[in-house]
Amino acid sequence: MFGEVRLGPDELGVPLGSAATLVQFSSTFCQPCRMTRLVLERAASTAADVAYVDLDVADHLALGERLDVTVTPTVLVLDAAGVVRHRATGTPRLAQVRAALDAAADRAGEARA
Repeated sequence: MFGEVRLGPDELGVPLGSAATLVQFSSTFCQPCRMTRLVLERAASTAADVAYVDLDVADHLALGERLDVTVTPTVLVLDAAGVVRHRATGTPRLAQVRAALDAAADRAGEARA
C-alpha cells in the first residue's frame, strides 16, 4: 500500500506539511484518540514543517473506506508529496512518531534523488 496511496489537501482539508503530514483518524467516543491527539500535536509542534490533521472517520467515510480504516485511532504519516509512508493503530509513543517522520523524510529524499 505504501508508495501507492497519495493524499492531497483537498481530501484532508488542510495543506500538506512541506516536510511531512500526520493524519489521525478518530471517532467521537474513542478514549485512546485523545491521547494520540496530544502525542501527534506535540510531534508536529516540535518538528519543522510538519502538518497535523485529525479526521473524524464518521465525517470522512469514503476516505476511511479507501484507506481501510477499521479501528481508531489510525495514524498515517505522509511525506511532503502526500504519499503514505507509515501507518499505525493505537496510541503511539512520541519517539515512534518522530522516527516515522524521519523515515518519511528520508524516503521522500531518496525518491527525489
